[in-house]
Amino acid sequence: MLTERQLQIFRAIIDHFTWTVQPVGSKNLIKESELPYSSATIRNEMSVLEDYGFIEKTHSSSGRIPSEKGYRFYVDYLLQPKALSKEDKRLIRSLFAADHYEAEQLIQNSASMLSKLSNYTSIVLGPETAKNRLSGFRFVPISDSQAMLILITDQGHVDNHLVNLPTDVTLSDIERTVNILNDRLIGVPLNELSNRILTEVQELLSWHVENSERLGEIVFDTLSNVSPSKIYFGGKTNILDQPEFHDVAKIRDFLRLVEEEEGIHELFRDIPDGIQVKIGREWNNDLLNDLSIITATYHIEDERVGGIVLLGPTRMEYARMMGLVDVFSKDLTSVLTKLYRDNQK
Repeated sequence: MLTERQLQIFRAIIDHFTWTVQPVGSKNLIKESELPYSSATIRNEMSVLEDYGFIEKTHSSSGRIPSEKGYRFYVDYLLQPKALSKEDKRLIRSLFAADHYEAEQLIQNSASMLSKLSNYTSIVLGPETAKNRLSGFRFVPISDSQAMLILITDQGHVDNHLVNLPTDVTLSDIERTVNILNDRLIGVPLNELSNRILTEVQELLSWHVENSERLGEIVFDTLSNVSPSKIYFGGKTNILDQPEFHDVAKIRDFLRLVEEEEGIHELFRDIPDGIQVKIGREWNNDLLNDLSIITATYHIEDERVGGIVLLGPTRMEYARMMGLVDVFSKDLTSVLTKLYRDNQK
């Protein structure tokens, strides 16, 4: 267990590196933090902290920086809760006080606002659409050969698909198709739609729609490709503004990470409830080695429907960032639950 003096020095090193991104020695630490100890005492205690693995020497300097183990100890045992500033609260309140007609819009705006307040990259995983139930279909003709097939779910998810139409399809064919789909499929879970189309909708289409076979194929193929969950980014490349990410290899790794949306969904879909922090190699994923990641979930009613992920450097200001993620988790849950209840009326 660290002594009180060692804890004071360790906190000072954390603070220094958070704001300067520079290694620190005993003399600079005295000047910056006004620690009531001599340079020799601080140097000796820094040596102990290094032996414990809480700080480490960089290759290019004799100064020390916090290690991943040190940050883990700091987050678990030393972190002090920090209230959000009045400006943070005002901006978040303005977001969640606005009228949102679609859950999708609210989720995207949340990701954007979180990245703006943190200056990092944020990701919000949307509701798993397979668990949603269909609340409506729309077919919007765009030209003689194309239309937009729009699926709307009971949780406000909107899925748009641009489809090619047969040359001889008529507006009447489209209207009849939409009427049959809405009559037979509203309330059906999305992961059951394809089977329902094959077992009952296709036959109805053959009775009432001239181009039934081709239109049935279009609808079936579209529903088979509904994404399991949408991913919303805020400040997708914000992290690259941080000094640690000016290295070409780190830039390449991060861009690989954010461009593979299916991989992101796999990484974060099972994050636990509550505010969680993982640092660097704790993810066992090479693309995340230089990041600290704060996660939380959000719910509709009592059902967990998505996740919030904030990606930053390991020297992030943990207390404030955890506070931001916590507020977004709670407010997103509250507003989405209200939207859901309003849609059930």
